[in-house]
Amino acid sequence: MVLALVLIALGLGLFAWKVSSFGFPVKPEETSEVWVVQAHVAVDPGAGSLKVSMQLPTRTPGYGLSDEHFISRGFGLAVDDKPWQRTATWAIRRAGSERSLYYRGVYFHDENRQEIAPRPQFPNPPLLREPFQTALLEIVDEVRQESADIASFTTSVLVRLNDPAPEDNLALFVEGPLKLDKAHIAQLLLSGARIPVLTIQGVRLTDDSNNAPIQTFIAAHDGEQWLYFDPETGDSGLPGDFLVWWTGDDPFVSVEGGRLVNSEISVKRQAVSSLSLATERAELHGSRIVEFSLMSLPINIQSVYEVLLLVPLGAFIIVLLRNVVGVRSFGTFMPVLIALAFRETELLAGFLLFVTIVGVGLTFRFYLEKLRLLLVPRLAAVLIIVVLLMAVVSVISHQLGVEAGLSVALFPMVIIAMVIERMSIVWEEHGPANAMLDGVGSLAIAIIAYLVMGIDLFAWWVVVFPELLLVVLGLTIALGRYTGYRLTELFRFREAVS
Repeated sequence: MVLALVLIALGLGLFAWKVSSFGFPVKPEETSEVWVVQAHVAVDPGAGSLKVSMQLPTRTPGYGLSDEHFISRGFGLAVDDKPWQRTATWAIRRAGSERSLYYRGVYFHDENRQEIAPRPQFPNPPLLREPFQTALLEIVDEVRQESADIASFTTSVLVRLNDPAPEDNLALFVEGPLKLDKAHIAQLLLSGARIPVLTIQGVRLTDDSNNAPIQTFIAAHDGEQWLYFDPETGDSGLPGDFLVWWTGDDPFVSVEGGRLVNSEISVKRQAVSSLSLATERAELHGSRIVEFSLMSLPINIQSVYEVLLLVPLGAFIIVLLRNVVGVRSFGTFMPVLIALAFRETELLAGFLLFVTIVGVGLTFRFYLEKLRLLLVPRLAAVLIIVVLLMAVVSVISHQLGVEAGLSVALFPMVIIAMVIERMSIVWEEHGPANAMLDGVGSLAIAIIAYLVMGIDLFAWWVVVFPELLLVVLGLTIALGRYTGYRLTELFRFREAVS
């Protein structure tokens, strides 16, 4: 029983881990949301060569990159994949008229916590001309007295910045000749306190947009991690729909040998298969779970295992019906093989074909009994008769235009031959009633197994989550220890039990 519990816990644990960590879908029809982000750059070239550089998303906390493409007719492309900042550079010798360049990336929600930049050094305080230098020092001293750590210091600075009536020292920066926005004023003040800080540029992935505005956040490092703040509101943390595009004050697009006409970012939401997205998420996290799964096999081999992995489920149904319910059948796993044949022939056609083959084969088997053959020749003769009967049924069905009859070839002929042999022995030793009862029980188990294995959700689980077969194994082992009354025995011996 301990082994059964361990197997069940292991199977359910792996199942829960794959669903929670990588988002593997529990249902086959599940879809997930992705965002197609497109950057369009239009440039007016000069007389000579043209070079265009554009910042690319590199470290994107909360999002993962599924796919990306660059579209640029006639341009050479070089992507500088630096660890903390990626840049795409297009170049052409002679551009002619106005040209358009495109970057398209597909991004999905991911619970990664990527750092946007390496651990920084403490910056030197900025040197400003008076009266800005004195105002900076006084602001830093006042805020330091009202704060306990870097997070509270940054929040206090932003609260002061967003005050409609800022104090005199801060008004020098907000309303003075420096003409800085709130993000860069906050960056300046935090640098005055020797707090590592940088600006973050990105877009919000909220609704479909043809011209999503680039928004600026600031990030302050507390010695362990980057803390994010919205300079316009003072709120801490990045919004869940914010895609970090690049860090620092470099321009989004820079042009050499021409003039930038326009640059815009478009955002569009799409739905994709959750399974494909889960595999990409696993690769993003460096997990090799997909490489060592059935999904890495060739398609034709996957199709084989889609059927084979249902056999343990059918075997568990047999264990349940025989050991707990008490249904009688011929053979141990014959009903599962018949159920697999039903999957190809459809239930009604398969049932009629099975009854026909077994009925006619049983007639020939009774005739062979009169010849007093030995066991092996008799079984071989029954097998040959079954094959001939299957061929005859197929030919006659084809001539009559009954296409369902052609699927009789899908039945396991050896199993049918053994059913005929076993049924004839029971008929002779225990009478026709017991033989018919065992035959009906076998068909009943096969039909129930067919119905269970035909549930699309179960077929999906055994392929995407084959570890759930450990749960089936654990339950089978647990039922193997059951020695109590079967349900049919409770009915038969109800007076003795009471």
